[in-house]
Amino acid sequence: MTRTSLSVSSHHISDASPPTNDLYARITGKIMADLEQGQLTWRKPWNAEHLNGHLMRPLRWNQEYYTGINTLLLWSTAAEKGYLSPYWMTFKQALELKANVRKGEKGSLVVYANTMTREEEDASGEITTRSIPFLKSYTVFNAQQIEGLDERFYTAPPPKETSAVTRNETLDRFFAETKADIYTGTQASYSITTDRVQMPPLESFESTESYYAVLAHEITHWTRHPSRLNRDLGRKNYGDAGYAKEELVAELGACFLAADLGFEPMPESQHAAYIQSWLDVLKQDKRFIVQAASHAQKAAEYLHALQPSA
Repeated sequence: MTRTSLSVSSHHISDASPPTNDLYARITGKIMADLEQGQLTWRKPWNAEHLNGHLMRPLRWNQEYYTGINTLLLWSTAAEKGYLSPYWMTFKQALELKANVRKGEKGSLVVYANTMTREEEDASGEITTRSIPFLKSYTVFNAQQIEGLDERFYTAPPPKETSAVTRNETLDRFFAETKADIYTGTQASYSITTDRVQMPPLESFESTESYYAVLAHEITHWTRHPSRLNRDLGRKNYGDAGYAKEELVAELGACFLAADLGFEPMPESQHAAYIQSWLDVLKQDKRFIVQAASHAQKAAEYLHALQPSA
């Protein structure tokens, strides 16, 4: 089951789920509003001083982490509201933990996607079945909106230490275990024709994190090959809508890997040129930001599955 999340900060939440199309439109509208301000919403947590340069996936009360569009929007809400805790839960779950949501707190709307099967009779009288996608919703609160939880729910991440540009053995091992053909060249790129990833030498980057952030971006592109996830978003030429879609998937995939592996993704400024193309794509397709996050999640999970301990 794929879960998604939508931050709602100024209205009370009703128990009824809005129509599926309305949910997609509201999610996309939130992302587009930030893009129109020149902001990559999903980058905010790394830039927030209260997180000390450290970030992790948003977590449910039971230690399971949110995936896909959930990750982007709960990161954004946490940064906007200054929440230190990565934990989110429903009103009922807080009560079950002998805690309570503070009076006046506003929740965040979480939607999850699933499919239902419907039987239909065709013109010849035969019964056929088809799957129909749908979204449903519920409300969650950050641990910092809740009183009486165990202390572990409130613990802030420790400050992150910075270092000179040096190789990181753990990250090198992660990317090496993918068995991707990565070679040193003059630019960062992935060629689906040769199925090779080109990376400039480590020494040419301003920081260790920036090198691995760029590599994470390119290795996400690498997962699109027909022999892997076979991700075809309609790219025909450099700069077209399909190109913009694939770049957005690679951007989100790199952010997911950065959170999973413990490094900061590529600086937001380096993606400024893509913002307009992403806006154009989202204006044409209200569902794509949810789909892009799903593609990025699948890419990250594919790369994790290639690791020996997976």
